[in-house]
Amino acid sequence: MRVDGRGLIDRSQPVTFKFDGRSVTGYKGDTVASALLGKGVRLMARSFKYHRPRGVLTAGSEEPNALMEVGTGAAMTPNTRATVQEIYSGLTVQSQNRIGPLDRDLLSINDALWPFLSAGFYYKTFMWPRAFWEKLYEPVIRRAAGLGRITRDASPERHEKAFAFCDVLVIGGGPAGLMAALTAAKGGADVILAEETPELGGRLLSDGQEIDGTPAAYWVEDIVKELQATGRVRVMTRTTVTGAYDDGSYGALERVARHVAPADDLPPECFWRIRARQAVLAAGAHERPIAFPMNDRPGIMLAGAVRTYLNRYGVSPGRNVTIFATNDDAHRTAVELMDAGVKVAAVIDSRTGVTAKGDYRLIEGGQVIGTKGRQGLRQITYRAGSRTDTLITDCLAMSGGWNPAVHLTCHLGARPVWDADAKMFLPAPGAVPGLTPAGSCNGAMSTAACLSEGLEAGKAALAALGRPAPQGVSLPEGEDDPGRTQALWYVEGKGRAWLDFANDVTTKDVKLAAAEGYASVEHMKRYTTQGMAPDQGKSSNINALALLADSTGRGIPETGTTTYRPPFIPVTMGAMGAFAEGHGFAPERRTTSDAAARGRGAPMIEAGLWFRPSYFPAPGETTWREACDREVAMVRNAVGVVDVSTLGKIDIQGPDAGAFLDFVYTNMFSTLKVGRARYGLMLREDGHVMDDGTTARLGDHHYVMTTTTAAAGQVMAHLEFVSQGLRPDLDVRIISATEQWAQFSVAGPLSRELLNGVLDQPIDDESFPFMACGAVKVHGVTGRLFRISFSGEHAYEVAVPARYGDALYRDLVARAEALGGGAYGMEALNVLRIEKGFITHSEIHGRVTAHDIGMQRMLSAKKDFVGKAAAARPGLLEPGRERLVGLRPVEAEGRLTAGARLFKEGDPHKRVHDQGYVTSVGYSPTLGHMIGLGFLRHGPECEGQEIVMVDHLRKVKTRVQVVNPVFFDPDGGRARG
Repeated sequence: MRVDGRGLIDRSQPVTFKFDGRSVTGYKGDTVASALLGKGVRLMARSFKYHRPRGVLTAGSEEPNALMEVGTGAAMTPNTRATVQEIYSGLTVQSQNRIGPLDRDLLSINDALWPFLSAGFYYKTFMWPRAFWEKLYEPVIRRAAGLGRITRDASPERHEKAFAFCDVLVIGGGPAGLMAALTAAKGGADVILAEETPELGGRLLSDGQEIDGTPAAYWVEDIVKELQATGRVRVMTRTTVTGAYDDGSYGALERVARHVAPADDLPPECFWRIRARQAVLAAGAHERPIAFPMNDRPGIMLAGAVRTYLNRYGVSPGRNVTIFATNDDAHRTAVELMDAGVKVAAVIDSRTGVTAKGDYRLIEGGQVIGTKGRQGLRQITYRAGSRTDTLITDCLAMSGGWNPAVHLTCHLGARPVWDADAKMFLPAPGAVPGLTPAGSCNGAMSTAACLSEGLEAGKAALAALGRPAPQGVSLPEGEDDPGRTQALWYVEGKGRAWLDFANDVTTKDVKLAAAEGYASVEHMKRYTTQGMAPDQGKSSNINALALLADSTGRGIPETGTTTYRPPFIPVTMGAMGAFAEGHGFAPERRTTSDAAARGRGAPMIEAGLWFRPSYFPAPGETTWREACDREVAMVRNAVGVVDVSTLGKIDIQGPDAGAFLDFVYTNMFSTLKVGRARYGLMLREDGHVMDDGTTARLGDHHYVMTTTTAAAGQVMAHLEFVSQGLRPDLDVRIISATEQWAQFSVAGPLSRELLNGVLDQPIDDESFPFMACGAVKVHGVTGRLFRISFSGEHAYEVAVPARYGDALYRDLVARAEALGGGAYGMEALNVLRIEKGFITHSEIHGRVTAHDIGMQRMLSAKKDFVGKAAAARPGLLEPGRERLVGLRPVEAEGRLTAGARLFKEGDPHKRVHDQGYVTSVGYSPTLGHMIGLGFLRHGPECEGQEIVMVDHLRKVKTRVQVVNPVFFDPDGGRARG
């Protein structure tokens, strides 16, 4: 019901929205939960497993019960918290996890079957008869399981992502956060203040307190004005910091337009990556429920949430409220309700020797042991000493104490520390470098303590930045009584007592897990699903851990906590993957020669994320094969030009660059002379081949590595991992330069003649021998030249800054055409490399070793390198492994297909007789028949034998001869000459 004279909502602006098809009117500033409570609606959801009626439990993002579907059609978002979603005209909200109307959910039959649906029941049931699983069990389970629905259509919403940098990030806009932000800003720091609710103030807006003798809400207004006056504070409301990462990086979700009607020019959410030199965590604390019998009925809430609805939204969740408390703080709820004219039936305090703070009935040493009211609370049963009695009530406000919100301090692997006196987990010192906890998230449970810790945290951040503490920032006076709390995790009694409301986990489930041997907190979590729901155990974890500790005869510190991981709140996939859709998901990367290639009619194909020309049709050619054959012959007999800019180019510099390359490659690079290039092989840690390519030495401490197009990103990530994780002792820096250089291969007998026409200084065999590299001038532009070949011909790769790429490519092709050559594409490039037995990721696909591809001699015995030990495992060196071979059809017109399987002649073409597979094929105009590469058991030992290639998919069967993988110019004279 609404309470006059209370709340921060704007009652002059009524707002109408729809809930389950019914129109509901609230006020500007209401959440869905407060608006529904204001209309007397208590039933808002159904529980996950038992489909029990559920109402709102909290008033914030930790809400486990009131999860709803917001929006319609493809823009619908499930599992939205009614306690967070602000109302606006036109908003459509649906309850979820039900079949039929909310008050008559057909799946509520599950609640009658609860004895059969205990923790882990799915591990022990549905095992017989076996044929029923796919036909009956699985369809039924899938229909009933899950929270909310997802639409099959792509969402029309377009989220955003953004980046921000600051000196100090303050997480939380309560008293501690406001003081920290003000102190840091007045000390000259640039500050970002992130607060997940629409207004700054935190609990100060929920509790009727005073600061410096004035109402707390007025003090908050004054502080906000001071922050704005500094010109150094960026206030980000409706923004939740979701994760803490390395090097002062934080993720944050901003609800940009979730509180207004959808508009084309507004994204619903924006995911921020914030880099902060220092941070202050002032995230507050979550109130702890009490697990007593039948504690999940609509109308049973947290005491702090009741105060929030009263003071922020002008709503009382009940007309006759009872409080069940273990601490002094909950008594504030009774006082403030009575001040607002709401009847308080009683305060049931589990402690003895307590004093009432107002004119209300106090029941000392009491515990609630039962409740009644199917779709809304109407009666409770309590026990006080030997006496048992009942109370008529429509709202039970419970409070078992407070749990500091330590989650972000655990995101880098630290574990919180148990404080036995305060009965709570606190952040471990130094858990996140550069992050200082302050306020109630650090265990400060009075307003005065929060203000003080916020001030000191701001000073600490300034000191870490090398700035002095500011003058003129005084410590305000606030309430300084943290109160007393008794540890009461659960109440024994008849009936189920819920721990995890979202996943329907009860005290009996945790006891069962302990009895069945799941004593580890992580095992218990997975067996019962405790803490695995959308709220990630914010309201349930501590009670469950305490019960597990009691059930296993251990203390809470010995039992420990589960692992807190990002994100702190659920983040929609749309926000997390903003811009990663359409071309943002699969960008079309184009080379500098793209326009020129398309202008010549070349069809483009995808290679990695790049678009490259497949072939260049000439007048009169009607098939791609005709163009490919012509281009291959052109390279073999004259000269061809192909854009190889897509190959990964990684710049490696530093005094230890040579040693670093020795460690990542199987062969030696520290001995490579300046001005020379060398082919290298790179292994993963498991001993399998990751990539190959050439690396050139441009200076004493300067190398340029070339990777395959497909593995450029993987290799870059691998090098970063090695430099940071495996060899941080090496002084080396690496950076990708792939897009900074346009690089073209000029191949063929006339390649040097062509190049000498564009180089300012002509070259010859003596000045630029095979595998040479160095700086050159191309039409006056500084570039690089490498004498390397992927075609087996006399070839060079010339590189210039990317802005000159288009012009150089057009010039090279024109000169090649004048010499009887021209441009060639990927089809010809593939044939040329197969003729020479050169491998690509068709061969090094992740399951082959250096031994498999015949490069075992490249594994240096003189040094260590990544994957060396694993590559020496006997199983990876067996002669019977599938090893690289060449394949040619016995009949000249025979067809080869990539992906086909290989069998011995006479063997059935079944999997058990499989001898290998084909990886690459092509028609060789040089040899006059198809050729291929593949992997065959015993590989090279089978050269000269005839076997059968079978492609079941394409219905091709061809007798092939096993040959050496190098089909053309086996001694390499054409490339070296």
